[in-house]
Amino acid sequence: MRLPRSRTNAIRNLDLKAKLFRGLADSSRLAIVESLRAGPRCVSDVVRATGLSQPSASMHLDCLWCCGLVERETRGRFTWYRLRPRRVARLLAAAEDLLAVVGRHVEACGRYREGRRAGRPSGS
Repeated sequence: MRLPRSRTNAIRNLDLKAKLFRGLADSSRLAIVESLRAGPRCVSDVVRATGLSQPSASMHLDCLWCCGLVERETRGRFTWYRLRPRRVARLLAAAEDLLAVVGRHVEACGRYREGRRAGRPSGS
């Protein structure tokens, strides 16, 4: 059975949104994006700001670049990164606004914890 075109597009859009949020859900990439809110940075600046290793920061910056969330510019021997669309910074600000309202609930939520799959009780 084929889904109507509008339903197929809606599913595709949901999948695309989920992919965006999965990318930002990685704490290393989120730390990089947060550090770029202050302005353009080269990889060594990102490493200092985030505590990531240089190879890890470079890998995550490349991922963010491939997804169009950051742009890069080579100046001399260094590559500088900055948030590409201003909407990325606005999305982070909107998340902070939302967390101001629901943050306690998100923090208390047992479904999403580091190192544990959603919906599984501790110790399984």
